[in-house]
Amino acid sequence: MRLSRLFTAILLLAPVARGAAQAPGGTIVIVTGQQATLPIPTLIEGPAATTANYELADQLFLHLAITAPGRPTAGDAGFIPQLAERWERRDSVTLVFDIDPRARWHDGVPVTARDVVFTFRRARDPKIAPSLSNLLRNVESVTAEGERRVVFRYRSPYSEQLFDAAFYVAPIPAHLLESLPPDSMARSAYARHPVGSGPYRWVRSEPGQFIELAAFDGFHLGRAGTSRMVFRTVTDADARMNLLLGGEGDAMASVIPPLTNRDRIAARGEMRLVTTPSNTVAYLLFNQRAPGDSTRPHPILSDVRVRRALVAGLDRQAMVRTVFGQYARVAYGPASTSLWISALAPKAAPRDLPRARRLLAQAGWRDTDNDGVLDRDGRPLELTVTLPTTSQPRRQMAAQAQEQLRQLGVRLEVQALEGPVWGGRHSSGNFDISFGSATQIPSPSGLSQSWSCRGGTNVARYCNPAVDSLISAAVLSQSNPSPLWREVLRRIEADAPAAFLYAPVNVVAVHRRFERVQLRADSPWLLAHEWRVRRGAALPRDAAR
Repeated sequence: MRLSRLFTAILLLAPVARGAAQAPGGTIVIVTGQQATLPIPTLIEGPAATTANYELADQLFLHLAITAPGRPTAGDAGFIPQLAERWERRDSVTLVFDIDPRARWHDGVPVTARDVVFTFRRARDPKIAPSLSNLLRNVESVTAEGERRVVFRYRSPYSEQLFDAAFYVAPIPAHLLESLPPDSMARSAYARHPVGSGPYRWVRSEPGQFIELAAFDGFHLGRAGTSRMVFRTVTDADARMNLLLGGEGDAMASVIPPLTNRDRIAARGEMRLVTTPSNTVAYLLFNQRAPGDSTRPHPILSDVRVRRALVAGLDRQAMVRTVFGQYARVAYGPASTSLWISALAPKAAPRDLPRARRLLAQAGWRDTDNDGVLDRDGRPLELTVTLPTTSQPRRQMAAQAQEQLRQLGVRLEVQALEGPVWGGRHSSGNFDISFGSATQIPSPSGLSQSWSCRGGTNVARYCNPAVDSLISAAVLSQSNPSPLWREVLRRIEADAPAAFLYAPVNVVAVHRRFERVQLRADSPWLLAHEWRVRRGAALPRDAAR
């Protein structure tokens, strides 16, 4: 894969003719399985670090800049201005941003350098934002020079300085939040009705049902092409699809699996399917510490031989083929299809039962009582995998894993939990095996979050100092880091902190009445404010508001 494929190219589904008149109003109803609860930068941490919160925050808050499709994250050129009108480099460790003088918060107050400095002070505070502060550890300081100029200084030269400043956190309004105690924002009135700088402003929320946004008339990059955006929440996958097919939804991501959805949508002529690389990778995460007590090693999974045996005992190719068909591949290490380093990796190893049996025997596991389950020192080789009830693919693949590991002499209990319950147990490390997934940023530097010793989302306590050193060297490299990233993937795969299962492509359904539709792998709805309803194709819900 060439470096130019670091990002998904923007897909234009239905180009608008130059000079064509646009229909007034317009409503986009996005069908989702999870509702945003805290879509505010610097607060999207721990259990709040959900796709729903990130996707809604994309509509409410602007970043200084966004990555340009098809451009690398390294250097200063591959970015599109948003809150920042321009940027320039003073030296190898100093970047200067000028805030666009037209930028406004939804209450009409100008966006200033003060807002950026306030936001990054919070983002770099490990007590407020432990994950963010780790990601921004190479930022030395963020200061203001006047009302509109912000100066970022870095601890050392490295290629992704602008990416760090622009990607991880969007500014929040200092004039509304600076007087609050730092740890009280999540409980404030602001959290219930956030004020941002993005193309849409907050209107209302019905918990468990929907969140409604309206186009912000003062948006400095041009008023959104549709007047209203609704995130409609339906936790059941079948109900989501029925809502879409029933004409009550306009767009939905990840419509496959199940594979039958492809034919169901094709039969309804008003919808189209678009395939883009996905920033998701899913895996069976092995807890290396005792469930609920990170001070003790896991009695079974702390042994790398057992973890490697579990991976070798799974027919991951068959699992992925059954559930996804052509729309996914077996992941090699934690690399999604949109992450450019996935092209550096070899194919994942096939199932190898003889190797798995040898590894377990070396670790002392044998079936001493002939009950079909291996044991050691009177303890059976029993493990529990937890997963959210909302994910049918995970339930299906967990059942397959249960049967495949039974053939190895491993008893695997499958425990499906309600989303919040599963999320709480996952984030607290209270599990044997968690069927988790990661939504990855465009840069491989994000691997440090889950796969380094001090990563903010490393809930299973995987730790290999050699991997940490390689990640650090790759991030700080000023030359081609490909060999370093290849070695990172190889070592993580060898350590088997997880059985990496699938890296899908994203199959998105979009109503045909929309034109100028642009989709991105890192955030499918990021540019939804540019969508327009094609002239003469409006539905009743598109009436101007």
